[in-house]
Amino acid sequence: MKIAAAQLTSVPADVPANTRRMADLAGRARDRGAELLVFPELAPTGYEPEAVRARRDLWLSADDPRLDAIRASGVACVVNCAAPSDRTRAGDGSGDGGEDGERPVIGTFVFGADGELITSYRKQHLFEHEREVFAAGRSDGRFTLGGLRFALATCFDNHFPELVARGADDGCQVHLASSLYGTGGGVDELRTVYPNIARTHGMYVVVANHVGPAGAWTGCGRSALWAPDGAPLAQADAESTTVVVADVPPGHAGPGPA
Repeated sequence: MKIAAAQLTSVPADVPANTRRMADLAGRARDRGAELLVFPELAPTGYEPEAVRARRDLWLSADDPRLDAIRASGVACVVNCAAPSDRTRAGDGSGDGGEDGERPVIGTFVFGADGELITSYRKQHLFEHEREVFAAGRSDGRFTLGGLRFALATCFDNHFPELVARGADDGCQVHLASSLYGTGGGVDELRTVYPNIARTHGMYVVVANHVGPAGAWTGCGRSALWAPDGAPLAQADAESTTVVVADVPPGHAGPGPA
């Protein structure tokens, strides 16, 4: 199957504007034959933890109508966003997101080509300041689509080898990462962490990254797909809003059980 990784510059705390951009990218991916598209971390709001903490209307549930255009794009999509925890429902208006003692999670929703929710995942390893805003997830994310088994991870998750290894041991052939890596050291991390995951576990690896301003960071772009030997299959540049697409054979099997 053809798998795509997106990169974009999100408008800070503007869900309608960003979901329109994401739907446009989904259409581009679909037109290039992609069956699955991965978006960057917190793409619907931009990487704006302080805004997310202050405004519960920035928290998205899987059935939020603001995601309708993405769900209707005709391509399966991996959407990472601020999401309510089990004990918190997303509100419609602005206000203090922590008023009832609850925090959102950095959640991933996987929607099928027909818009159905296939699975969800919550980032388990929060990075520094994220711990002040978000609650951590406790369960791994897996799903099967198009004859392939996929593992989910979000940015800092990918720096914990045991999390990645669990996916490989569970028979996952493709590792999907919604991320934010900035200019400078983030470029080196992209060039080393993800090809190493591919080589170590014999998995295809897909990373979707921000490009341009992203909260306190500047996303370095370079969304990419790597083969199980660590060789790059496709990689975006450091400037464009775009999608990159590569073929992943359904018959591929990594070192874990089928």
